[in-house]
Amino acid sequence: MNETLKSIGLVLLFLSCASWSTLSAQEEERDRATLSGSIQADILMPKEDKDIGAADYDEWALANTYADLRLQSRYVDAGARLEWNQFPLPGYEAEFKGWGLANFYTRARWNNGSVTLGDFYEQFGSGFILRTYEERSLGIDNSLRGAHVAWNPFRGVALKMLSGRQRAYWQHNESLVSGADAELSLDEWIPSLGNHGTFLTLGGSYVNKYEEEEDIFVDATHKLNLPTMVHAFDVRARLQTGGWNFLAEYARKSQDPNFDNVYIYRPGYVAMLSGSYSQRGLSILLQAKRSDNMSFRSRRTMSGTSSMINHLPAFTLDHTYALAALYPYATNTQGEWAYQAEFGYNFKRRTALGGKYGTTLKLNFSHVHAPKVDYLPVITDLAREGYNSSFWGWGDETYYQDLNVQLDKKLSADWKLNLMYMYQRYNKTAVEGEGGMINSHILIGEAKWRMSKKLTLRGEAQYLFTKEDQGDWAFGLLELSFSPHWMFTASDMYNVGDTKFHYYQIGATYNVGAHRLQAAYGRTRAGFNCTGGVCRWIPATRGCTISYNYNF
Repeated sequence: MNETLKSIGLVLLFLSCASWSTLSAQEEERDRATLSGSIQADILMPKEDKDIGAADYDEWALANTYADLRLQSRYVDAGARLEWNQFPLPGYEAEFKGWGLANFYTRARWNNGSVTLGDFYEQFGSGFILRTYEERSLGIDNSLRGAHVAWNPFRGVALKMLSGRQRAYWQHNESLVSGADAELSLDEWIPSLGNHGTFLTLGGSYVNKYEEEEDIFVDATHKLNLPTMVHAFDVRARLQTGGWNFLAEYARKSQDPNFDNVYIYRPGYVAMLSGSYSQRGLSILLQAKRSDNMSFRSRRTMSGTSSMINHLPAFTLDHTYALAALYPYATNTQGEWAYQAEFGYNFKRRTALGGKYGTTLKLNFSHVHAPKVDYLPVITDLAREGYNSSFWGWGDETYYQDLNVQLDKKLSADWKLNLMYMYQRYNKTAVEGEGGMINSHILIGEAKWRMSKKLTLRGEAQYLFTKEDQGDWAFGLLELSFSPHWMFTASDMYNVGDTKFHYYQIGATYNVGAHRLQAAYGRTRAGFNCTGGVCRWIPATRGCTISYNYNF
């Protein structure tokens, strides 16, 4: 409580200083200072359901609540966030529980730079060595508390420097994370490039983690000699010309024994190539990624979603349909080969395939494979590196594969149809620890009918065929929207295979101005919630849910 009061006092001091500085230094610009913020509350009133494994809770309601406040002016910004997670929603890690002032900052800005003190988020390049961000659905907030400087000293040059301690729920890890990033836009220096629609950007980043040594023993008498400094760097180049876009990026990390890699002394790396082409009516994307031992945390003994300094994006499609997302993939930080290819084409209106309103075809393929690994015998000194793995080595195990095709068709001025077929291979053992390979075929149909200017009806029908795990699944949904305020939904996900359980949901949403209120009742299946290759396990629940959002 004392730390919370100190934090509240500190942020109030920051806000006061920011307000005073803005108003006194720029008296004539007083009308440009604005106050904004948001409130978000997600509440579950749980009910025990032994059939699906929904637990009974001592509290009558569980809730995650956030309140953000931001003060913005021409030269100075300040902000704070209050969180109330004293009785959090199911599935969050134990340390997530708590309440208090979780985030505060003040920022001074001028024409070509800024300085931030307090809590901040940043990403270098694709995030291979640094990405701090907030994702509330996963319980992630790995912001840094310290100092951040951004500066554009010359045209086409962008510099960033930072240093701070990373948030770990209601504490901050003792290690110090520092880094710098530089980007050079050559088209700003070579006018002939920009004049011909060619843009070339070169970037480089460096991140250092300083963490004091700990007493970690491999047996009763042998203690690990842990490095206190871990270094990571990243180099990248992006080229855009016409409809083409290419990105090449490579990152490397020095020895970093930690919980994720079982305290081995092997350096880590990740390499990525990405190319895309886009013109009116056509898009193509090709990507490849090779990673090895790239778990990078601000505390070596942590596990789960907390304390990650970096982020390895998954080269898989984030599905929004219920059955397509039933078996989502989590990026394997220990190493993987990942590929993704996507093709999109718009058949023109008034053609054989386009029809009166046109037709859109999308094809996506993702494949994630284990690299070839040769584990070293424990009796040798080299065993401290854990294993050997050549860059081009290809292992025998498939982690995930997804082939899907979507067809969007506007049938008339009031009817729209979306069809999807998906073939998926999901290695449940590699992702979750057990369960074997699950092969599934998924059929999805979605139709939208605009009944009037204010009334729209949308429906979904989905079916998943598989002989593994719990067998087949079926899903249906109806959604009725009364613009601009009301939306009513009813859905059911039914296990046709082993359990015969229904996971039903009925709900209503009301929007007015900056307010959004949603209420629902039903069952939720146990499973993973994933975003960008990062996943959180959600236990089965039953009960009433209420969500409220307000922005001002």
